[in-house]
Amino acid sequence: MATTSELVPAGVPVWRRYLELTKPKVVALIVFTAIVGTLLASPGWPPLEALVWGNLGIALASGCAATINHVLDRRIDEQMARTRARPLPSGQLTERKALIFAAVLGITAMAILSFLVNLLTAVLTFVSLIGYAVIYTVWLKRATSQNIVIGGAAGAAPPVLGWAAVTNTIDPNALLLFLIIFIWTPPHFWALAIARRDEYARAGIPMLPVTHGLAYTRLHVLLYTVLLFVVTLMPFLTHMSGLLYLTIALVLNVMFLYYALALKITARQELPMRVFKFSVKYLMWLFAALLADHYLPTTQGVMP
Repeated sequence: MATTSELVPAGVPVWRRYLELTKPKVVALIVFTAIVGTLLASPGWPPLEALVWGNLGIALASGCAATINHVLDRRIDEQMARTRARPLPSGQLTERKALIFAAVLGITAMAILSFLVNLLTAVLTFVSLIGYAVIYTVWLKRATSQNIVIGGAAGAAPPVLGWAAVTNTIDPNALLLFLIIFIWTPPHFWALAIARRDEYARAGIPMLPVTHGLAYTRLHVLLYTVLLFVVTLMPFLTHMSGLLYLTIALVLNVMFLYYALALKITARQELPMRVFKFSVKYLMWLFAALLADHYLPTTQGVMP
């Protein structure tokens, strides 16, 4: 096993260490879905204040939540090869510095959303931040094998936040986007949990593959993927989106089902990570399809 000193990259700029605390790849996906929510909330182009300040505030709040997650999960991260080189377990940053950084991000985010967007978006964003950084990380993650199912609500919130930034309401269509991400989260994360099962077991985290075994988890990845297939048809069935979205959604869902079935019936070691990586692309392309369809009004509301 590599020592901590061997895991610390030489000459890493300080700003890069702080950037890693925010989990930039995860935040990028979060902000993308929030931007889609912002754009879908308006028939044309949304107000510039909502688009810019709303999504900046959401991004900063997401970075704050990720940083708090780093602090609270430091002990776990030290025991897992995937996370051992992160700034805190590798000694690149102290917990005090990380917490100060998180406070700056969180306060700035709340100020931007409260004074430059609207209070509803600020409140919803704050609730999501607490849901992920505290409720999920401190309690759910360690308490139940259904941690990612229950805790997925926080990660599914960004489209609702982006929508609220424009309309100052919680719209049913925004809740449909929330539902899509909520159902997508378990098969996405359980694929990773299968690949990292031994590490989660050593860290004492009751992820589904640890508590119920690989076969049970593979079955539930498949079941949730089938449910996701159904849920992602709802934007078309409710006339929120049209044929362009439906076509792309069907293709993406067939591909996801193929991966989930392969994961269920084979034990190839590389497959869980392939499913995990595909699931990220799946969500990006699905929301991109929603966005493209939104700006092609001739496809809206067309029933077969």
